[in-house]
Amino acid sequence: MRIFLYSLATILGVSLHAQEGQSPTNQDSLFLRAIYNEALSEGEAYENLRTLTKDIGHRLSGSNSAAQAMEWGAEVMRGYGADDVRIMPVMVPHWTRGTTAVSEAILSEGIKRPLHITALGGSIGTAGNDPIQARVIAVKHLAELDTMPRELTEGSIVLFNRPMNPVLINTGSAYGGAYDQRGNGASAAAAVGAIGALVRSLTHALDTLPHTGAMKYAESIPRIPAAAISTVDASWLANMIKENPHLEVSLQMDCEAFEDVEQGNVIGEWIGSELPHEIITLGGHLDSWDIGEGAHDDGAGVVHTLEVLRLFKAIGYQPRRTLRFVLFINEENGNRGGITYAEQAALEMENSTIVHLAALESDAGGFVPRGFRIDANDEITKLMRTWTDLFDPYNIHQFRRGGAGVDISPLKNLEPRPTLVGLSPDGQRYFDFHHSAQDIFENVHKRELELGAATFAAAVLLLDQHLPSPKP
Repeated sequence: MRIFLYSLATILGVSLHAQEGQSPTNQDSLFLRAIYNEALSEGEAYENLRTLTKDIGHRLSGSNSAAQAMEWGAEVMRGYGADDVRIMPVMVPHWTRGTTAVSEAILSEGIKRPLHITALGGSIGTAGNDPIQARVIAVKHLAELDTMPRELTEGSIVLFNRPMNPVLINTGSAYGGAYDQRGNGASAAAAVGAIGALVRSLTHALDTLPHTGAMKYAESIPRIPAAAISTVDASWLANMIKENPHLEVSLQMDCEAFEDVEQGNVIGEWIGSELPHEIITLGGHLDSWDIGEGAHDDGAGVVHTLEVLRLFKAIGYQPRRTLRFVLFINEENGNRGGITYAEQAALEMENSTIVHLAALESDAGGFVPRGFRIDANDEITKLMRTWTDLFDPYNIHQFRRGGAGVDISPLKNLEPRPTLVGLSPDGQRYFDFHHSAQDIFENVHKRELELGAATFAAAVLLLDQHLPSPKP
């Protein structure tokens, strides 16, 4: 198999040139077949994910395990033959969840029912790490708080209980539609005098697993502790409040924020053979939340990125453009890695002839790939849609316009604006695991992960071959 692939690359390498902006050819088809054959028969993505999740574990920005993951990622890139590997320094938040996250509903006659909660990322702890106890009120929308009498909201704990919209087929859109209560709920509650917030976990699953995630405080509003509560407990609590409007809950957390620390984006570079000044970036984010192992979010994207480098070396593909393999830091609670990378890219373009032509991101899990999210002009979108026949044998059929990914989104501010592409796996089960203790290696399917890596690599190759250079 390997001899065949090297021979194929040698033969095609002579003629795979000067096809910018043109429709795909039979040579493209042969190269894609070689990529998928290598990924599915000799792939290393799954074992790399095992190492990342089991030997290193979760990788919250600012933690020692995130630093270990940076070292590991750089070592793998060097082992796979990147021309240059470096760390781009990034100052990241350092927040710890602590060891206590306890909440109980106080029922009649002193009976207490435990609630499954976890701190939202960036939350403060309860004062002195002691429990707070107050009447709980339930709302589905932040604006409801403004219509309530102050005597009801003052001193309360607010339960935000709006489920993700079940009728949206795109689960990412459903997640985005419910995000405001997690991101802004604590400040909205504090603005009307509340002392704490519980936010329904952002998942379609009905279970007792709390799903964490980032939240932010408004500068001019007092900070109150905020926790995610499982969907089962949120539904139960909302129903109990209807029966007993004076129901109280207690909340205790010892999470804490410290001074920012320096970590960084891990960058491996492979110099292009024809147009080395034109950069194609591809990556995923190395950091993860600290409940679970960050397997789907975004260990899958990390090993997809590393596997592209290995796949191209294995089949003897020599990129025309310079490829930058980037393992971004701090996507989960600040996106400082993506912002810093875009700032450095702007400086590069200002001070040299370098052009950032395209960027691709894998940050939607290790599930079976379905296609791509394209953030590009009409011309490039039309070009990518000519690839439908090429990808049809691999059940890749989606070429949709939309957001390509958080890490690469700041690159939209560059001029000329690069083409942005996100790998789009099947997302129906993604939020069952997302930001929860279930996001572990065992919940990633080996073949689906390998298919994602191959599809990611195929998109990189086709953009490298066919994307037109910027007009002077």
